[in-house]
Amino acid sequence: MIPNEKERSRIQFDIHQCQLSEGELDKLRESLDALQAKVAHFPVADVHVLIERNHRSNDYSVKVTLILPGETLVGNDHDVVPNAALERILTGLEENIKAYKSRLGQVAERQKQEKGTHQDLEPNPPPDPKAVDSAVRDGDYTAFRTATVGYEEPVRKRVGRWVERYPEVQGRIGNGLALADIVEEVFLLAFDGYGGRPQEIRFGDWLVALIDPAVKAIQSRPEELENINLVRSAPTPRAASPARQDSSKRRVSP
Repeated sequence: MIPNEKERSRIQFDIHQCQLSEGELDKLRESLDALQAKVAHFPVADVHVLIERNHRSNDYSVKVTLILPGETLVGNDHDVVPNAALERILTGLEENIKAYKSRLGQVAERQKQEKGTHQDLEPNPPPDPKAVDSAVRDGDYTAFRTATVGYEEPVRKRVGRWVERYPEVQGRIGNGLALADIVEEVFLLAFDGYGGRPQEIRFGDWLVALIDPAVKAIQSRPEELENINLVRSAPTPRAASPARQDSSKRRVSP
């Protein structure tokens, strides 16, 4: 497995039955730059590129898997030149990403059609957009939470229903894990990704879209719960924890 060397990249190459030169890998990475730009604002945007040599046909099979919040997009193609196959895959994925963003914009409407998710995510009280913007600009997570406190209870109710989809996580509630921990993770993801959020999506709908990646983060990364507790207990300003080194600096007000 050959990881992309770019510091904040979440791209992995898996090369089977062949060897590619550094020049060929660089071309592949350059082709993926545009894809990264289109999904950079999502809290989860992992890309896995599988390349296999087909000895019978003397060409390469290329498969790209793009993991986004709540959905995985996949593209396949083959060519005697790997990058040519990749370019065609990326053209198809571009349309799929547009469709995904459109579906994400309608997430509240989709949720209404599911059992127990009829109620809209409405804040009480509504946040002051200037206070939210200022908190993010200053890297002040405590101020961000204060400014968005009206969303806490609606998010908590949604989280309570959402964890039913994850029996392993649901089984941990009350045994070292609380719904409040998942709620906190949702707001941490929102704080870290606020600057790149899709402007066409309502803030409340965007928070709903972050619930699934928040649950998955706590499920797959044990250190995330420690990070949440550190955020709650930090008495002085601090930078992001090692688990969030690719996020903007965050401080917690005394």
